[in-house]
Amino acid sequence: MPAKIIPNIQILADQLLLQKFSPIGVLVNENGDVIYTSGRTGKYLEPSVGKANLNIFAMLKDGLKKEFPGAFAKVISNKKTFTLHNIIVSNNGSSQTIDITIQPIEQPELLKGKVLIIFTEVPDVTKIQPTKSGKKSQVQLGLEEELLQLRKEMRNNLEEMQTSEEELKSTNEELQSTNEELQSTNEEMTSSKEEMQSLNEELQTVNAELLAKVDDYSRVNNDMKNLLNSTDIATLFLDKELNIRRFTDQATAIFKMIKSDIGRQFTDQVSDLIYPELADDAREVLKTLVFIQKQIPAKDGRWFSIRIMPYRTFDDRIDGLVITFINISDLKKLELELDENSQMYRVFLDSSSDIHISLSTEGEIKEFNPKAALFFGRQREDVIGKNYVRTFVPKPDWDKTEKEINKLLKQCNSGTFKMQVRLSENALAVVTCSVQILTNNLNDSKVIMMLITKD
Repeated sequence: MPAKIIPNIQILADQLLLQKFSPIGVLVNENGDVIYTSGRTGKYLEPSVGKANLNIFAMLKDGLKKEFPGAFAKVISNKKTFTLHNIIVSNNGSSQTIDITIQPIEQPELLKGKVLIIFTEVPDVTKIQPTKSGKKSQVQLGLEEELLQLRKEMRNNLEEMQTSEEELKSTNEELQSTNEELQSTNEEMTSSKEEMQSLNEELQTVNAELLAKVDDYSRVNNDMKNLLNSTDIATLFLDKELNIRRFTDQATAIFKMIKSDIGRQFTDQVSDLIYPELADDAREVLKTLVFIQKQIPAKDGRWFSIRIMPYRTFDDRIDGLVITFINISDLKKLELELDENSQMYRVFLDSSSDIHISLSTEGEIKEFNPKAALFFGRQREDVIGKNYVRTFVPKPDWDKTEKEINKLLKQCNSGTFKMQVRLSENALAVVTCSVQILTNNLNDSKVIMMLITKD
């Protein structure tokens, strides 16, 4: 047998109270459309004639249509609860006095923006005294009802006037506050105008300074351009991506460049240099920040000393590369001629039947021909760079021999003197030494040429 369900006493009590004592109410939206009704609303609302319309303004009975719309609009505008007092509504030939409370809803969130309308019945405040016959005429009743209605309207008008007066006072205060704010804003604008004028003067001063700096920069730029061109050194300025930033006029004799090539990769330029590693060396300098210098030939026989260096800014930042190309064709030509002369001199010494020795001004051996090696019994490689006197002259004769050589060196004269020398296996021999002093006019350096003959 199923268990008997025992009803909850609290729920039953709440339902009974809601049925017997809850007010009659209607929930509508801001447009008056009915959403929900509670209680017997038929006393005050009735369906409109014709097409079904659930808007409360269309459903109100005649006694409510006069004052309700204005009160509803006021609640929607002010978002405040408003109550219409002692409204008389006719119902089945009798009249009933009610209060209508119109309340906007803010909570819960689901009902926010809706309006709750509550109809509350109130006792009839009019006590009509009977006539001598115990009855009042229909005229008296109508006049009294109209008088009561007028009093209610006056009361409502008075409340509305008081509300309007409060609103006007509030509006006046707001206007005064706005006026004060406008005055303050005007003062601020005046102050801002003065500040703008001061700022404009400062900007004019700064503009003048900038113009002066631009002139200085232009002058420095022209000076730098003329300086670079006057050095006759081809110079190429590159950024970190190896794009051309600037170049001197001399660089166009090495690279086929024009002004429109600025901003392009320098590796794309046609060059007369036989230097395929140029781009790799440039990247290496950017990576290691250590300069690279090489002597590179050109296809037309020219030679250039190329130096690749990091481009440093005033704040010590690396911002690219500087590559200089110095034409050393004349130096290379002289170097070749000097090398040829040196080889000829070397051949002369090697083929000579005499003993030839060259010394520096400090007495160090610079040349030692085969005949000298054969005579002294020492290989050339063993004696180059050593002191001649300390190596081949007996110790007792060191000072004497050095004085003879220094005397001729000081006077730049040729001379002949005898000296004792030490040969291989400590054998001694007396030789005649013919000395010739050679002077380099470029750097005043001197070379001592010695021709040794055996006595």
